[in-house]
Amino acid sequence: MAQQDTEQEQTRAAGVLPVDDEGYVVDSEECEERESAYRERGTSRPITVVGNPVLHRECADVTEFGEELARLVDDMFASQRTAEGVGLAANQIGVGLKVFVYDCPDDEGVRHVGVVCNPRVQEIPAERRRLDDSSEGCLSVPTAYAPLARPDYAEVTGQDEKGNPIRVRGTGYFARCLQHETDHLYGSLYIDRLSKRERKEALRQMAEGTPRYPVVANA
Repeated sequence: MAQQDTEQEQTRAAGVLPVDDEGYVVDSEECEERESAYRERGTSRPITVVGNPVLHRECADVTEFGEELARLVDDMFASQRTAEGVGLAANQIGVGLKVFVYDCPDDEGVRHVGVVCNPRVQEIPAERRRLDDSSEGCLSVPTAYAPLARPDYAEVTGQDEKGNPIRVRGTGYFARCLQHETDHLYGSLYIDRLSKRERKEALRQMAEGTPRYPVVANA
């Protein structure tokens, strides 16, 4: 027991989340402390909205896991908190790199906080796939919401901010967040998955609404 505790302390000191017996990150512990540390080091940036080219093309892979990435992650957490979001992709603050952060509850109210670089959503067997058609929104489409069917369970593989391989899994609202943010990094917004009529309605809502956080105006 003492050895295990020591290993976990060393792991956290290295900035890496511990993993469970199945190899998934344990992202539901010390959430407030970890999120606060990121956010307090960072600087909040305005959110880029739909129409800006950076949101509509695939981002570049993260290949350097140093101080520049660490500063970006800190700024992303600060920006996410300002916008009162539960997930944020780097291109939503104008940076075309494959990294997203999250601070999101699942349907049981368990809070999850973490960072994923170079994410890929894993295919779930059909017999395990159940769709949830809850309403979805996006910080880059402010004030607009629309029902969108997504699997209610998701697994994402990638790397943490230190470059270590990680696996993240989530259910319900958190599963939706993992899929939504990964989509962003491949140049797709949730409104791109809607019908033409639903997309038009979402853009109408956005045009008529007023964002509650700073945004980058499109030219």
